[in-house]
Amino acid sequence: DAAVGHSALTANTTGASNTAVGSNSLADNTTGASNTAVGREALHANTTADNNVAVGKHVLRANTTGTANTAVGKDALLVNSTGSENVAIGSSALDANTTGSDNTAVGGAALGANTTGIDNTAVGRVALLLNTTGSYNVAIGREAMEANTTGATNVAVGTEALTANTTAADNTAVGYGDLKTNTTGASNVAVGRSALDAN
Repeated sequence: DAAVGHSALTANTTGASNTAVGSNSLADNTTGASNTAVGREALHANTTADNNVAVGKHVLRANTTGTANTAVGKDALLVNSTGSENVAIGSSALDANTTGSDNTAVGGAALGANTTGIDNTAVGRVALLLNTTGSYNVAIGREAMEANTTGATNVAVGTEALTANTTAADNTAVGYGDLKTNTTGASNVAVGRSALDAN
């Protein structure tokens, strides 16, 4: 183990192969192993979880038993507790996630409101921003599916694609602004710039 900073790895008992750099990083870790925490209070509450990577201030701060998470950027996966195998890259990406697993968020505030949703992919600033429990969504592009909350199995590729979607499921939008104003309509397919944008 390697610890640099006030109270870094201070509670560690048998946890091995951990690296903690920053004040209170991995402070509560007892038996968790192979974790890397770089930044103030990164992985602060981690106790027994293994194989997490946290880089940035408050990254994975509340994580206790969630394993194999990777988070880079201030407040990324901030309140994650038991969610596992998430990837969050960008300031506040997946910051509200608690138990959701297998999510990928790349971009500032991507999947920012997600709590328990699983298997979502959001690439782009505020992509899937308001998603809470919706699962199996793919949103690629700035503001793609930004308003989605519980809608599931949607695919949005392009800036502002399906941006107003809230609860609808099984939509596919490929192109700038496709299905832009759709909120609850389901099972639509839109391909091409602004296709079905008023639906």
